[in-house]
Amino acid sequence: MGDRLPLGHTEIPDAMSSALAHPPDTLAILALALAIEAAFGYPDALYRALGHPVTWIGRLIAALDRGLNRGAARARRLGGVLALLILVAVVGAVALGLTALAGLAGTLPAIALLAFASASLPAQRSLDEHVARVAEGLRAEGLVGGRRAVAMIVGRDPETLDEAAICRAAIESLSENFSDGIVAPAFWIGLGGLPGGALYKAINTADSMVGHRTPRHEAFGWASARLDDLVNLPASRLTAVLIVTAAGLHRGASPAGAWRAIRRDARRHRSPNAGWPEAAMAGALGLRLAGPRVYAGVAVEDAWMGDGRAAATAEDIARALRLYRTACALLWGLATVGALLVTL
Repeated sequence: MGDRLPLGHTEIPDAMSSALAHPPDTLAILALALAIEAAFGYPDALYRALGHPVTWIGRLIAALDRGLNRGAARARRLGGVLALLILVAVVGAVALGLTALAGLAGTLPAIALLAFASASLPAQRSLDEHVARVAEGLRAEGLVGGRRAVAMIVGRDPETLDEAAICRAAIESLSENFSDGIVAPAFWIGLGGLPGGALYKAINTADSMVGHRTPRHEAFGWASARLDDLVNLPASRLTAVLIVTAAGLHRGASPAGAWRAIRRDARRHRSPNAGWPEAAMAGALGLRLAGPRVYAGVAVEDAWMGDGRAAATAEDIARALRLYRTACALLWGLATVGALLVTL
């Protein structure tokens, strides 16, 4: 009798252990999360009340940057590795804890709860709205409106952009962000549920904040930049396939052209991942994307993706958005079919 613990002492740990050992189906979580986000986005009222997971992650990265990014280059690189390990540990622990707590409610309620949480990670609706505003700005206010809108989604100097360059920048941003802002978090949610998606978002946010080749961050952000390249690799290839497939469903778009551009140009991009979706979109629309650009007054030489016309227009942005929306629907379809197959 003396060896037995009170019943209530073991019930909760055992239940949480079971929830972690047998998590709800991740593809069902993904399919529902994509549908929720496409329909509602991330509501402004929720953002004002609670913020957003990316802002929470960003605060932690900023604190780690202030505390660990100091000394000589070697010390900064080691500090960056340590910061990345801390970031992954904290975000992973929180996401695993939420998954375990949701699992206590039972399989179907857990799927719903985790889908609502995971819906904050992809950004289908937000990306669509921001890119559409570039075409709207050009039509309503010409160069002034187009430059103002495109400055919200790209880092290049807007004052150096003419109308064609504004349109190319918007389409490039749509293509690249479809990969790392939607397909990549979806891929990792499908593979690992909320923890997989949250860890991807933490790594990607770290790269966007500290993974730059600047005097302050070249050494400190090295680990974040390299890991971000790695975790984005499968999604960039999947994104290209989705764009090629979507092109086959739209009159005036060329799946064969998209495939040719991918094979010829994707690996010529300075990014190991961005070239795949950009080349696919360029080939599908008969455009040339990427090429030389200016960031903060510094000219960046990059290869052209695609061999079509460089004179992109606002109508080309609209065409790219139609392909993007179809590709998002295909992504949701893959998740849904996968979830159904898992239940058979």
